[in-house]
Amino acid sequence: MSVGLASVVLADEGEKGKEQVKNVAFHGKFETKLSEKKLPKPVPRFTYDSGLKFEYPDAVRGIYLTGHSAGNFRFKNLIKHVNQTELNAMVIDIKEDNGYITYKLPKDSPYYDASQNYISDPKAMLKRLEKEQIYPIARVVVFKDTHLAEKKPEWSFKENGKVWKNGKGDAFVNPFIKDVWKYNVEIAKEAAKLGFQEIQFDYVRFPEGFEKRDVELKYSRGDYDEAGLDNVQERVKAVTEFVAYAKKELEPFGVDVSVDIFGYSATIKEAPGIGQNFSKISSNVDVISSMIYPSHWGPGYFDIPFPDKKPYKLVNEYAKEEKKVLSKLDKAPISRPWIQDFTASWLYAGGSTFTYGPKQVQDQIDALYDNGIYEFLLWDAGNTYTEGVDYDPRN
Repeated sequence: MSVGLASVVLADEGEKGKEQVKNVAFHGKFETKLSEKKLPKPVPRFTYDSGLKFEYPDAVRGIYLTGHSAGNFRFKNLIKHVNQTELNAMVIDIKEDNGYITYKLPKDSPYYDASQNYISDPKAMLKRLEKEQIYPIARVVVFKDTHLAEKKPEWSFKENGKVWKNGKGDAFVNPFIKDVWKYNVEIAKEAAKLGFQEIQFDYVRFPEGFEKRDVELKYSRGDYDEAGLDNVQERVKAVTEFVAYAKKELEPFGVDVSVDIFGYSATIKEAPGIGQNFSKISSNVDVISSMIYPSHWGPGYFDIPFPDKKPYKLVNEYAKEEKKVLSKLDKAPISRPWIQDFTASWLYAGGSTFTYGPKQVQDQIDALYDNGIYEFLLWDAGNTYTEGVDYDPRN
């Protein structure tokens, strides 16, 4: 390559504004150095500093805590369990299944009426986790929210003039309503300010079986009424765009964003009723957490007659399917599935129950590791976790 010379002159006001420029030629390229004049530094992007420092573990291996467990005597016992094992993370309810925030907010907060005193001092709780270097993840339940649905019926679904509730008495808010998006993301921001390193959104979907009710229920389609899509694609678009919105809004806080999703969503094009498209959601998050509890799969899935009784095979078959889907994405998120640490006694009415203990939990972890998936979360609604499990079979 030939070498030449070049010169640059910066002019401000007349001849006095001219500055000398030194040109240095090397290896066929030019490096231009300004003697005095410097370009203005870019304005730094706002980032929030909670004052707490956590290191991302070699691989997140975590347990779930309700607000009650995080705020009472059980918290110390669960820390002890984590410290005595290869576990290293906690997923803690910040906005729980009924829509309540698990710690008390100031009276002037717009979310004060939704806040409860389950965790009396969330900052002290996080400082304790910082001391123990237990990675903190805030769980925020989004569209399942009886509290908000009753407070704002226009943001929910109505039947015969009243807020619709499912068979369990739970109400949902409407994913088409962008005020609902903002409501939840602002709560997530408060969790990030406290020092949580990740926001995990759960119930990012329409109610189960919504496709059977979408005509009879009364609700707003918001900006999606003119989308020109069928009902299924309207739902998929709304759910996907909420996730993208949340990810963008939380960027200045330096937190990862994860989403819980039904495991079967990875095995089909999309879950039409609830609006979950596994690939589209995965493309907009840092972590995808499929709920792959063996008890939650129907008879015959993956050719397994009774999936709850075959935890290794179920998880192994799922992991293979998920890897196929994620491999097609330009930027795949971390896979961190939820696995089962509870006994699904309701599946065994009138017969002997298949109990989950160390072997059944271990089988799920081993199946993940055999497929190169080294992150996972353990779910037990009562927050009682099995002893005697090797949570990191690599060691």
